[in-house]
Amino acid sequence: MTAPDTSGQLAEQLLRLTRRLHRAQKRYLDPVGITPAQSRLLRTVAHYDSPPRMADLARHLEVVPRAVTTLVDALEANGAVRRVPDPSNRRVIRIEITDAGRTTLSELRAARRAAVEDVLAPLDAGQRDVLGDLLAELLSPDRT
Repeated sequence: MTAPDTSGQLAEQLLRLTRRLHRAQKRYLDPVGITPAQSRLLRTVAHYDSPPRMADLARHLEVVPRAVTTLVDALEANGAVRRVPDPSNRRVIRIEITDAGRTTLSELRAARRAAVEDVLAPLDAGQRDVLGDLLAELLSPDRT
């Protein structure tokens, strides 16, 4: 008799949980009118002290620059961000969050909290604490 493949089972459970979280997040983000990828880009832009360059965003998000261009185009069409020239080098374009983008961020935070609450609803406070500690350990910088 062979021993159960607990690593494989855990990997499958994590993948299923990730898919469930993505579905819940999408369900809550749809009314905001933004995709999860656009949400991630908007949150990233908001974390910079000054408007980032597209290349900075691509590097931070670990995607190709073309992907950032597509996301910025969509967010710009929604009025959440705008392209602004770099004051020291006019060939460089920076991405700036707008007031509408800040409003969208607030809506996104509420939507994300609701999505996570949906997924974590079966857990009590103690179980959530344990899960948080385990995830923090798995995501610690020494593990990457």
